[in-house]
Amino acid sequence: MTADDEKTRRREDAMTSRFMRTVGRFALIAPAVLSLTACEWFTDFKRQPFVTTWEQDSVLKAVRGAPQGSVPRSGTAVSAMQVSYNNLPFQIDTIGTLAVNPNPVTEASLANGHKYYQINCAVCHGDKGDGMGPAMKYGIPPINLTMDMTKNRTDGYIYGMMRNGRGLMPAYNRIEESDRWDVVNYVRALQGRVSGVAFATGRIAVPGVTGDKVPGSTELGPNRWVQHVPPALIGTPGVTVQPAKSGEHE
Repeated sequence: MTADDEKTRRREDAMTSRFMRTVGRFALIAPAVLSLTACEWFTDFKRQPFVTTWEQDSVLKAVRGAPQGSVPRSGTAVSAMQVSYNNLPFQIDTIGTLAVNPNPVTEASLANGHKYYQINCAVCHGDKGDGMGPAMKYGIPPINLTMDMTKNRTDGYIYGMMRNGRGLMPAYNRIEESDRWDVVNYVRALQGRVSGVAFATGRIAVPGVTGDKVPGSTELGPNRWVQHVPPALIGTPGVTVQPAKSGEHE
């Protein structure tokens, strides 16, 4: 064997030795790596009980299981089949005629209206309804709710503006019906049209505060499951629609 052959052999042996040491180290840490994938280390938000949309469950069949063809048992919401959600003057004028404020002006109503006003409205209309909201810094013109023109609008018209939106104002239909009427009452208070009932202005809490300072659970969402039958099959012999049970809908 020549000197060159001996050098080549030693070099190959060294490479083989390094490779085996690497394989040996991996074999030692592999069980630990695999164990990490089998364990649940995040115990707060990564895994928690929840019901996803349409997920089947033995108790709550689905989160969107409103009774087919049901309507609210109470309330004044104007349905989309009566007045569309288009943000056009005709629709809002119609809502202003049809919708009548069912909420009396009380301290509780104004306090609730204050909360939803601050969350949704004050950014543009300002804490006092004068249009001096922080959105002005970003090019939004002042929209003053205390002018005579707005004061002379009906409660239903203001309600409809929140439902449909118009012009620069987006729809705020996310404010539920009863809460929206409380906002209407609060706007009336800012306009000086409420007397003898105390109300507050300005922010309701510092940023980050939750609890009763944020919107609560929905009152309009379905609370029980019923069988869904495709509309095309309604009336077909042998196909029945399960009647709605007592509760929020009928």
